[in-house]
Amino acid sequence: MLARTHRMRRSQDFRFTIHRGAKVRCPLAVVYAAAGTGQPLVGFVVSKAVGNSVIRHTVTRRLRAVMASRVSRLPGGSRVVVRALPPAAGASYWELDRQVGRAVGQAAGVVL
Repeated sequence: MLARTHRMRRSQDFRFTIHRGAKVRCPLAVVYAAAGTGQPLVGFVVSKAVGNSVIRHTVTRRLRAVMASRVSRLPGGSRVVVRALPPAAGASYWELDRQVGRAVGQAAGVVL
């Protein structure tokens, strides 16, 4: 589970990361990464286009688990936003892990 201290909550952090960060797209998600200060923060955007509430929450939980295993390897102060695309609704955890993990690594400039 992704620790609370690493969860992005403020809209300013989301806005900054999406508008100023590096963008990498994979078939299941779009990943934005920007440098900041403090601890690495991770945020998720899962719109209604992905599916109903149950599906959106399932996708969010899977993405949170994917990022929990990688947050310790992100550079200090990193800001990462993962925006799920509609195909993520039908993807398994392992597909999300592989594709989103690779995209986060490319966007953040590290090997994950």
